[in-house]
Amino acid sequence: MRPMVAARRRQQQQCRWRWGVPVLLVLYVGYVGMGAGVLQALERPAEVQAAQQLLQQHWELLANHTCLGGPGLKRLIKGIIQAYKSGITLQGNTTSLGRWDYSGSFFFSVSAITTIGYGNLSPSTVPGRIFCILFALFGIPLNLILMNEIGQLMLLGVQHCAHRLEEVFHWQKKVSFLIKACALVTGLLLFLLLPPLLFSVKEGWSYEEGFYYSFITLSTIGFGDYVIGMNPDRTYPAWYKNIISLWILFGMAWLALVIKFYINFLESSSDFCQCNKKTTEMAEDLMDSNKNSMTGLHNVESCNDKDTKTKGPDESHTYTAPTEAL
Repeated sequence: MRPMVAARRRQQQQCRWRWGVPVLLVLYVGYVGMGAGVLQALERPAEVQAAQQLLQQHWELLANHTCLGGPGLKRLIKGIIQAYKSGITLQGNTTSLGRWDYSGSFFFSVSAITTIGYGNLSPSTVPGRIFCILFALFGIPLNLILMNEIGQLMLLGVQHCAHRLEEVFHWQKKVSFLIKACALVTGLLLFLLLPPLLFSVKEGWSYEEGFYYSFITLSTIGFGDYVIGMNPDRTYPAWYKNIISLWILFGMAWLALVIKFYINFLESSSDFCQCNKKTTEMAEDLMDSNKNSMTGLHNVESCNDKDTKTKGPDESHTYTAPTEAL
């Protein structure tokens, strides 16, 4: 009976592989479609209102300054947008620089190899773009290796704390849950809940804006609508971007662990459901086998086993073999 059980397991596993990807694809497309609908409902009115205000300001400017022509105004707007993308802003009769100093370049390098890619700053020269490609090509694997090592150290720290608590308090069942909860709360404080307070002081953002920036950064989404150290009206200390770079590195490792635990939880839940399904099917097979035995309809394979094998005294109840897989 064991070869039959193994064959059934392989068949169910192949069926799971066959239907797993299409089901996940449907869920993925449906989830993304739902997100697109919600975002359209929330953001589209604000976009329309901003476009109407821009058009109104454009016509008011042309009406109040008749010497300013439409094409000239468009060229000025394009120049301002391009300069802002390059990190240059007007301050009276002067311009502000600083995005490509060493501190700004260091922060850009971190955002490049961590694949955050805010998009508010990018190389504008051909040599700079070529170097950026080579730098990211070798830097991204290096960053992944370092993040993996940091994550392993975090896990070792959690396991060490759990082991110490087991020795001191003799906890066995509660210690794992307690340590995981403490690690989660500590990570939330260090990487998501406390940094927005620093951003409120240094950037002038609200707490909600700082929390939004923290998650968007650590999850490597990196929209670029909020980036630290880019306000020309503020003065930043030299350590600011360096500390934020370390926060990004360790915060990404912590969030990657949280996401990994969540994925493992979903996979284990799926395996549990699949296991329950298999158990139910095999229990039904067992009931059918017992029913057939009671009505005189014997299993063909069981009969073949009886004919081909010499039964010992301990092998008299061979029809109960499927229960071994429960």
